[in-house]
Amino acid sequence: MSAFARSFVLLHIGERRFAFPAGLVTELAPAVRLHRFPHTSSHLLGAIMRRGKIVPVYDPRSVFGAKRSSANLFYLLSECNFGAATELFAVPINGESVLVSGELQSSEIAGPEYVSGFIAVADERVDVLDLNALIASTFPQEADSTLARVRG
Repeated sequence: MSAFARSFVLLHIGERRFAFPAGLVTELAPAVRLHRFPHTSSHLLGAIMRRGKIVPVYDPRSVFGAKRSSANLFYLLSECNFGAATELFAVPINGESVLVSGELQSSEIAGPEYVSGFIAVADERVDVLDLNALIASTFPQEADSTLARVRG
């Protein structure tokens, strides 16, 4: 994979810092009331209302070994693809988020499928998340039915 310059949002999920392609961010929204409902997925926290839409809140912190916290400062909203459907999802983030430019580098070591590569920020290597792959890895084969239950 060739390296190319892009803009990324650096954000904290749990105690780790990740990069997310800025072009995929729909919005960074302040924490609002989370509506909980009965469900069976440990990665789905509930839903928020944003701009008149019901937005499922996906929590990847357990994937990274981080504890859940009720102290979310923001929600990162991004569109995710489920087959032919595109839906808006929110991810709770904490800490400061900044916009940086960098070159997406492919890793020579095979990592999780939800890491599309990394960028170098100062002396730190920051993994770039693929939110579609991350959500699909935690909702295997049931993403469409989970989404239907949320939207229903």
